[in-house]
Formats: sequence, C-alpha cells, structure tokens
Amino acid sequence: MKRIHYVVIVIALVLLSLAGWLGFTDKLGWQKFVQAPEPASMQDKPAKTNGVVQDNSGKTVIYWYDPMAPDQKFDQPGKSPFMDMQLVPKYAEKAATSSKDGGVSISSQTIQNLGIRLEQVKMASFGEALAAVGRIEPDERHFYAVQTRIPGFVERLMVRAVGDPVAKGQKIAEVYAPELLAAQQEYLALLKLENVGDADSLKQAARSRLKLLGMTEAEVAAIERSDTANPRFGVYAPASGVLTELGVREGAQLMPGTSLMQITDLSTLWLIAEVPERDLARLKIGSQALVELQSLPGETFKGHVGYFYPMLDETTRTLRVRIELASQGGRLRPGMYANILFTGQNHEALAVPTESVIATGTRKVVIVKEEHGFRPVDITIGREGGGNTEILSGLKAGENVVISGQFMIDSEASLSGVLARLSQQAPIEHEMQMESQDFKPQKAERRGTP
Repeated sequence: MKRIHYVVIVIALVLLSLAGWLGFTDKLGWQKFVQAPEPASMQDKPAKTNGVVQDNSGKTVIYWYDPMAPDQKFDQPGKSPFMDMQLVPKYAEKAATSSKDGGVSISSQTIQNLGIRLEQVKMASFGEALAAVGRIEPDERHFYAVQTRIPGFVERLMVRAVGDPVAKGQKIAEVYAPELLAAQQEYLALLKLENVGDADSLKQAARSRLKLLGMTEAEVAAIERSDTANPRFGVYAPASGVLTELGVREGAQLMPGTSLMQITDLSTLWLIAEVPERDLARLKIGSQALVELQSLPGETFKGHVGYFYPMLDETTRTLRVRIELASQGGRLRPGMYANILFTGQNHEALAVPTESVIATGTRKVVIVKEEHGFRPVDITIGREGGGNTEILSGLKAGENVVISGQFMIDSEASLSGVLARLSQQAPIEHEMQMESQDFKPQKAERRGTP
C-alpha cells in the first residue's frame, strides 16, 4: 500500500515539472510572436548595386529607363518624366547580348523559325536614270522638194499617191516644156555647124543650157544620138524614200518654183521626248536612251540624245529632246509612241537591298546584325535602282542587315518593351493597393509566424 502511494507521488511530481517547462517555453514563444516588428524603414529599404536600386527578380539591374526614350538612364524606379508610364529595368544579362541600347537578343531557333536572311552592306552602281515618253517623227533633214526650172505642163506621173515608195534616180514625172524644146533645137543646129570660129564653145554653151533647164546627161546624149528634139523631159527622184506631199496632178500647168511633190527619206528617224524642266540637268548631248515601243513589246532599241530644242513649252513646262534612231528596216514608223529610259553617268555608293529598309513615316531604319543580337539603325538614303537603295549615312561597308524578317524583329523588340513595362507596373499597382487597404501589419504578423 505504501509502495502505491509512493508511485502516485512520483508521477504527480513529474507531471508538475512537465507543466512548468511547457509554460516557460510557451511564454518565450508568445513573447517572440507578439514582439513588435521592425520599423518599415528598415524592412522595405530596397537593395542597391553600384548605386542602382534593384528589383526582386534576382537579376542585376544596371539602370532604369523609359522604352520610349532609351537614351535616358535612371538609378531608381518610378514614373517616366517623358511619358505616362513606369520605368523599366535594364538587366546586365540583356546588356551583355547587345552592344548598344535599343538592341534585341533572339535565339538561334527563333531566327530559324522567322526565316531571317542577311545581306552585307556593299558598294553598288547607281545611274542617272530618267523615264519619259516620246513620239517618232521623220528626220526633217531628209526632206526633198521636187520642182521644175521652166514652165510647162505635167503630162505623166509615175507616183500618184502620198506614201508611195520611190528609189533614188527613179523617173517620177514627165513634163512638156516649149522653152526646153527650143533649147534642144538650137543645140542640135549648132552640132551641125562646121568650120565656124568658136563652134565648140557655142556647142558647149548650148549643152550646159539644156542641163540647167533640167535635162540629165543621159537625156542630152539621147537627143544627140537620135538627132531629134524631145518636147518632154523627165523628173527624177533625188533620194530614196516615200512620197509625203503631192502638189500636182497630170495635166496641171507648172510655173518655175512650183513644187511637184516632196519625198522623205525614212532610213533615219527622230524620237522627240518631252522632258520635265526639273530633270533637264540630268541629261546631256550623247546620253544613252533605251526605247521601247508599244507596237513591239519585249524589244529595246538604243539611241543617243542628239539635240535640245531651244524653247521650253510654257504650258507643260517641258523641253523637247531629240533622239536619232535607225528605222530598223521600216519597223519604226513616224507617229509611233515610245517609252524612253535615259541613262546618265554611273557612280559607286554604299547600298543595301531595298527590301531591308523600314519606312516609319518620319525616318528610315534597317536592322543590323551584331555578334549577340540585332539593333535598329537610322539611315539616310539616296537613289534607288536595280533592287538596291543608296546609303548616304548610318552604315558602313561589311555590316550585315536583315532583308527578311526585319519587321518581326522590330515587333519583337517593341513587344519586349511593352511586356517589361507591364511586368513592372503590376507589382507597383498591387503595392499601392495594399498600402491603401493598410495590410502592412498583417504582413508583419505573417513574417513572425513560426
């Protein structure tokens, strides 16, 4: 019985000791739980690296910037002084992939998926090309007027209509001339004189008179052989060509100086181009011209500028420029219209493919490939030709520009900037909402909960 009482007493002492120990530890824990939190100035003080405020991304922020004004750098986040948006962090990892601000890094797999192609900046040839429209006209230096030197009557015409072809030396008309008949009879009479002083001189003078009146050497020889005067004489074509004017008909009376007809030699032609006043300085005598005719598609004819007309058309403000062309065996005809491309002196200049240039409305941009990424570059352009664009400033020879997929790279860069702004704006707005609802004490309790 005594042993049972002894055991009960021992158990009671153990329980009392355990209860005291638990109370002591619970008191310490409660004190730790209810201990006042550290001041907010100590807890929320942002970390800095090299004087730049860091965020909670775990990456090193080298500066903060506004994507709309990337050249301006800031040491801490906040609202941009330029635009109504929050500043975006520039991480050291991103800076290492681009040599200049504004660049974008794209993985090799993305480059392959986008189908990005590159082309090197190199020298190319550019010419003073100028387009114009012209009309083919006859060569006015090859107009031939056919007239008689004595009065008479047209007894016969060998060419009767405008457009009829003629050959040089061909008889085109026969004219009855009484005056010429008298001159022939006089010459035949002198041929019969003998033993008369100066007979040879008289004969030669009479012969020359016949030729001056329009007879040819062959006709004079014919009347000498036949010893018969011919009251008719022939009119012969002075050049090959076509009949462009017919002034008489058979039976018509002719007076000295009357034009029987006009013959035009069409072996060479003039192409008259209308060139705007502002483009005249780009042409000179001898400039090459490439001619295409609507009636002969696919064929190109070459000519050269031969003359600038002296008078400017006051209505159209254009100057007529003359180009000389061969008729190509009659394939080119007066009245045809032609498209003309003048080519001036060529010059060498830096160039990129025209498809690589991005026109934003206020500037011209190309995407340049660098060792670790891409960057946009503002350029100044000059002439275009042959699929190339002349570069006046912004690039140098040997650089690689993007000619396919550059718009996607530009979109990638823009999208990255937008997402960065959104990712920074969301925590800031959430923090402002928490402060407005006075949630800071609860956050302190959660930090102190074991």
